[in-house]
Amino acid sequence: MSNNRNPSSEYTYDAEVIDSTVIDEGILRKVLISAGRTIAQPALEALEILIDPSIPTKVRMTMFAALTYLIMPMDLVPDLVPIAGFSDDLVALTAVISLWSSHITPEIRNKARKKLDKWIPL
Repeated sequence: MSNNRNPSSEYTYDAEVIDSTVIDEGILRKVLISAGRTIAQPALEALEILIDPSIPTKVRMTMFAALTYLIMPMDLVPDLVPIAGFSDDLVALTAVISLWSSHITPEIRNKARKKLDKWIPL
């Protein structure tokens, strides 16, 4: 006669749920704000590059096209294709990073920081 019992059902596990009074909401809020700011900072810098009239139009249009391509649901090479599926996204991302790093200025960073402080205050 075989034993068909699940061995894990023989054990009892105790778990504790953290009470909301244990979590310091102030610290949690700071962590979440910091995470949001970390993600938003480069996005706002890219936006400032796109709208800054001192940046050459060709650079702004190329960056806009690459950013648009990255957020579009359709790809030239579908992401389901192993390895090659993400290669087109990598090319677009490389273009954005290259243009961003070549054209970012302290003034653009400052404008982005001011927007960030207004939109997500510390």
